[in-house]
Amino acid sequence: MKNPRILIPTDFSELSLLALPSAVAIAKLFDGKITPFHAYMHVNELDGFYYMGETSPESDLRTLERSLYSKLEQISETHIPKEYQGEAVIKAGNAARAIVETAKEYDLIVMTSHGRTGFSRLILGSICEKVVRMSTVPVLVLEEKSRLFPLERILLTTDFSDNSLYAFEPAAAFAEATGATIDLVHIISYEQFDTLAQAQKNSEEREGQIQELALKYLGDLKNQVHTEILFSDKAVHEEIAHLTKSRDYNLVVMATIGRTGLDYMVLGSNASSVLRHVRTAVLSVQPSSN
Repeated sequence: MKNPRILIPTDFSELSLLALPSAVAIAKLFDGKITPFHAYMHVNELDGFYYMGETSPESDLRTLERSLYSKLEQISETHIPKEYQGEAVIKAGNAARAIVETAKEYDLIVMTSHGRTGFSRLILGSICEKVVRMSTVPVLVLEEKSRLFPLERILLTTDFSDNSLYAFEPAAAFAEATGATIDLVHIISYEQFDTLAQAQKNSEEREGQIQELALKYLGDLKNQVHTEILFSDKAVHEEIAHLTKSRDYNLVVMATIGRTGLDYMVLGSNASSVLRHVRTAVLSVQPSSN
């Protein structure tokens, strides 16, 4: 991840600005540039950021955009060291679509999953999930209680599909740059097997598979990678949430698309469910992201 162009969507709330310290840390790690971004609507819309500031003198759109641009520049001056500052960007339109379209010219989106308090927290959470589903670049999602740095421990999930392998490269980049360890985990549901003997045999086969993946795609990291096959009676996203609480991970890295057909839908659903249930930072990667 060399010289990443990082897009930071904000609605100017304090919570949305919590993404900035992590973005700055990433920019320092990889010599990147950070672009603050704001999308506004002419009228209130339930699934987008909408402008709630001044009304009468700001009704002229050009004046409004100058005001919003000035606010973004102030954010840059206050929160981003000069060497990592990119040009601020303002767009009109639905927030999720505007973020996704703008991000096509960037390498990473970093955003918090909640913005304003009250009902608007639900709005921004919805925007975040839409961005994760639609974005063609990786999306790093932070919660108010996320503590990404110092980055010491990463949870990387796989279902052994080719699509899930797209999460390996960014996980490796973060581990290499920070010295963090990676737990490469495959989660199996007990419900897939009729007997304990079948489950045990399958586990041994998958243990060989996951070690091969670690050697092939994470071999340069040597002692920083640990592999694990986990059996669970929980849903996948519930087991991931349990792991983040019991093992104190700083970052979860996962592909948003796994196998084809029904499993394709299941892993996409897992990614959204993980965002709703964990407080750990989550980096989601679309197969088309690399």
